[in-house]
Amino acid sequence: MIEQGLTRRVKRLLLLVVVPAVMLGVNIPPAWSWISELRHQRLINSQEYKEQFGKWDVVELPDDQKVNAIHSAVLPTGRILLIAGSGNKENMFAAGTFKSLVYDPATGRSRIIPTPADMFCSGHTFLASGNLLVAGGTQRYERLDGAVTHAGGGILVKNENPDSPVQSFPAGTEFRSPEGLVYRATHAFEVEPATKVATRRGATVTASETPVFAEAVEPGPRYVAQGPKQYVVGGVAAAEAQNIYALGQAMTLQKQNYQGLENSYEFNPYTETYERVGDMDFKRWYPTLTGLADGTVLAVSGLDGTGEILYGQNEIYDPATRTWAERKDLTQYFPTYPAIFQTAREDVLFYSGANSGYGPAEQGRIPGFWDLRTNLLTPVPGMRDPDLLETAGSAWAGPVQDQRIAVVGGGGVGESPRSTARIDVIDLDSPNPTWQPGPMLPEGTRYPNLTTLPDDTMLISNGSRDYRGKGASDNHNARIYRPQTNTLDYAADPQVGRNYHSASMLLPDGRVMTVGSDPLFDDAANTIPGSFEQRIEIFTPPYLFRGPQPTIADAPPAVAPGDTVTVATPDASRIATARLMAPMASTHVTDTHQRSIALDMTRTASGVSITVPEEPTIAPPGRYMLFLVDERGVPSVGRWIEVPAGGDVEAT
Repeated sequence: MIEQGLTRRVKRLLLLVVVPAVMLGVNIPPAWSWISELRHQRLINSQEYKEQFGKWDVVELPDDQKVNAIHSAVLPTGRILLIAGSGNKENMFAAGTFKSLVYDPATGRSRIIPTPADMFCSGHTFLASGNLLVAGGTQRYERLDGAVTHAGGGILVKNENPDSPVQSFPAGTEFRSPEGLVYRATHAFEVEPATKVATRRGATVTASETPVFAEAVEPGPRYVAQGPKQYVVGGVAAAEAQNIYALGQAMTLQKQNYQGLENSYEFNPYTETYERVGDMDFKRWYPTLTGLADGTVLAVSGLDGTGEILYGQNEIYDPATRTWAERKDLTQYFPTYPAIFQTAREDVLFYSGANSGYGPAEQGRIPGFWDLRTNLLTPVPGMRDPDLLETAGSAWAGPVQDQRIAVVGGGGVGESPRSTARIDVIDLDSPNPTWQPGPMLPEGTRYPNLTTLPDDTMLISNGSRDYRGKGASDNHNARIYRPQTNTLDYAADPQVGRNYHSASMLLPDGRVMTVGSDPLFDDAANTIPGSFEQRIEIFTPPYLFRGPQPTIADAPPAVAPGDTVTVATPDASRIATARLMAPMASTHVTDTHQRSIALDMTRTASGVSITVPEEPTIAPPGRYMLFLVDERGVPSVGRWIEVPAGGDVEAT
């Protein structure tokens, strides 16, 4: 029908362009290409097409406002926080140039804000206060094979004295081997006292351990050394030398990984500033932060300050004290950026298997339930293409009450060219949860961006067939997944290709914004180094072309869990559903905060009454966008509402 409506205009263009081109001897292919593009533009901008497939629009920011958007979050002010840090640019890291941008999609205005540390490849999630917790980042960039000039490696500084104070050591602290070889710490570090636990027979002393990365004082292979070795720590008083010492493994000229930071911050969306909070117990690069039902946050995985993956050292952030504490009772290994979700059961999390890579291929790759009471991880095998979960996306499929998780796309471990088009779904509430096959994407897809929409569908956009878009393999595809029917609908094609370091987010007006992409190469032959994609693209879903959006005339600013309130709307007669949408906080196609919450709803004389679920596992304390959705699936503009911790709502 769309094609037929354009036929007469296209024929007229053929007469106006092609016939004169033939008479003048102009090459036909360029003219035909121009006509094809014009025809395509008319098609995708037609009302009928947009009602069925939606529309993408590219947004270009001024040059001085462009950033490498590696992390993104929708703030409860409606603005967008884009964090680059050093932006995967080592020259920016060396210069100490770290960037964040606050962008207002309603006005198009933006501003660069001070960024106190390199938050590149940190983890983040929202707190009940509406602040964004950002933890970890980059202490040092990787050095590839052939680029390492000074032998280096991890050293573990130990202290066996429980009565010593915390001791600080500067960068450059020397470690001397039994052979007289000297290595220097690349960063400052602190050594805690040993722990002492009283027993019936006296006391048990456990030495503290601080991992430190050290490099040889001179270049060359002379300093290559096999481990383990014990080192003398410079700057330690003679009386303490027997208690404070260092153990090291191999010192090599091999590749050195990225190294993590212990820094953490709360970003205040109202002042648009970073507030320094307590440091993590462990340095982390590529960690996941998952909000728990009690309002605390669990940090898992990441590369430590020596570039080694953490083997299960997990910790909890308490927003009340703004401090971190290791949970040794929750020691559990995961590869970096694991997708871990709070389930409807308070003490049970679910790991979807999706991750972003670092760690052994044979360890921590199987999805499963993690019981925090027993620290037992129960695997749930059976997913299709189980060896293609790196760079996969995962999210709640439909309202969180349905307890269904979808895993979309993914690829092989490391720089594998393999990818999958698989969508598999699991019902966590089933007596025997098993993976069920969903529809297939049109192409194998690494780095898919998943955005839950207020009409209970999910936009799946972008990605690439190969690692970081190698071979010009970006997928200019978008599909809308319908969990209720387990089907895919075609959506308009994005104009901008996106792969590694890309993200998507639901905007308060119901549109979807996509940012970022960090291809390895800019050409199909893989000869031109890649450039970071700094354009924004915004998708207007089909539902916004189906007529006017419902209006929320008034709504309370806060609703306690379990409470019922009235939302004023002149469109009550056509409202079908009400949803609370958690603001997205995404990086590396991982977002454990995103969720849609179905609200019980009845129509009233002046609007609709809605009830917020009382379970914090379903509706954790925090800020949400309230959407009213009409019978055509058209959502209102979201209204920000707080679900307070403890259920306390001030009278208005």
